[in-house]
Amino acid sequence: MERSLESLVDQAVEAWLRWVPRWAPATHRGRVAPCRRCLGSPVLSAVGIGGNVPHGVQHGLSTRIKSIVDQAVAEYTARNLPMLQAELDHQAARNRSRAYRPADGLDPEYEGMPLDPDPVPGAPFLFTVAGLADEAAAQLPPLPPLSDEAKAALRQEVALADEYANMVGREICGLLLRHRLHVQAAISQYVEPQIEAMLAELSEALDSPFDPDTP
Repeated sequence: MERSLESLVDQAVEAWLRWVPRWAPATHRGRVAPCRRCLGSPVLSAVGIGGNVPHGVQHGLSTRIKSIVDQAVAEYTARNLPMLQAELDHQAARNRSRAYRPADGLDPEYEGMPLDPDPVPGAPFLFTVAGLADEAAAQLPPLPPLSDEAKAALRQEVALADEYANMVGREICGLLLRHRLHVQAAISQYVEPQIEAMLAELSEALDSPFDPDTP
């Protein structure tokens, strides 16, 4: 990579630290399905973000770190894995030809998140953003077929790319250890007071469910 992993990780954490003061609790219903990117993430564990931290706060950092891993793997693939690179190029060209790409250009805090809220029982959507995106993708021609030999070679290159991604991820986890104090301080300063205020408001509403001034 042109810049060292250390500098990239530093910049990602600094960007997250600048964003955290703008975080606010979501007002919509929480999702039932866990985020596969954040649940049990070694990246979040390395930096000291536990499961009790709101998911939006977790996601903003895990996505920024994932982009570093993705870029490292992309550079490794371009240099060493020609078959996988060719398949990725085909897929990228196919995606660029889609007329509707709602997930493109999202901020890190929203990247990889569901495009639509969870449905409410008895109130179906007239349409969904994800459904429109699927319709646009279905109109594209399929990728060219591969021979059995090419499939085997491609699986081997995919395994090599996964191995490299794991290696980069482990190195990044080590680099994140030095950011633990700053990250936890930001959570204590900006996130925990908002959560405590919400809990206090809920507790007050439960203790006084009726307004005494109401006849």
